Amino acid sequence: MKILVVGGAGYVGGYVTDLILENKTDDVIVFDNLLYEAQYQKNVNFVYGDIRDKKLLKKYLDWADAVIWMAALVGDGACSINPSITNDINFKSVEFLSNNFRGKIIFFSTCSVYGAQNDVLNEDSKTNPLSVYASTKLQAEKLLLNNDALIFRLGTLFGVGDLFSRIRMDLVVNVLTAKAILEKKLTVFGGAQYRPLLHVKDAARIIRDSILSKNKGIYNLHLENIKIIDLAEKIQKHFKDVEIEKVNIKFQDARNYRVDGSKLKKDFDFVPKYSVNDGIEEVKNLILENRIKDVNDPRYTNQKYLEIFKTKLNID
Repeated sequence: MKILVVGGAGYVGGYVTDLILENKTDDVIVFDNLLYEAQYQKNVNFVYGDIRDKKLLKKYLDWADAVIWMAALVGDGACSINPSITNDINFKSVEFLSNNFRGKIIFFSTCSVYGAQNDVLNEDSKTNPLSVYASTKLQAEKLLLNNDALIFRLGTLFGVGDLFSRIRMDLVVNVLTAKAILEKKLTVFGGAQYRPLLHVKDAARIIRDSILSKNKGIYNLHLENIKIIDLAEKIQKHFKDVEIEKVNIKFQDARNYRVDGSKLKKDFDFVPKYSVNDGIEEVKNLILENRIKDVNDPRYTNQKYLEIFKTKLNID
């Protein structure tokens, strides 16, 4: 099978690529603009390209039997910097994909499309996007329902992926683990809000397992739903002398949602392999063993990096 991995140099895409390469009978091409990377040394066919370059993208869509689409501007803050460019990347490029490719599409969306709701939400529940990021992802989902597409609504990712791609330090498990080490204090605003969490490697595993699937449509993908205060207490157990400060002030991030993953388990028999504790230990070891020179380097945080290097996306 000819597989085009769009966004294959990213946080999830790196491990997705590793898993797909294990099947040596597949032809694989990674298509990526290296937005956060200075180089790409993985031993795989690579195309340096922007998904807004329709002529270049079309060439590789015509080549592929299946497309794994992970390229996007990710995160509420990063997407709010320039909503027009976010729309071009997260929606318009997917519109081009939908209109110009008839093979299997595997698409990463987000559980953020649910916004703030108190119920446990399944794939048929009402959506309530609260950001440009969530809105553009939801628009893209609706387009792809007309294709042979699997759409995975990811929970909030955590942990360490492949050996090449940067880790993200703007995700709640990763950033709270770093704060526990560097500041010896975890400040929790409210704390009653829920997040569905998922290890980055488990996100990649479902991609590998679903390429040949005849299933299509939308699936929630997560490990567990956890309150932020409970997550902080879980992280605290991995360290000595870490204080939790609970602040009864509403945090600017209003998202609060729990999701039901039973549809995915039923149709794919998929069980996440990595726990939250696994992710905490991974990030803990990464920092304590000085495998990251500067945890606060903007490169590890989507919004901070794009605010500094706006020209990388022609953002004015």
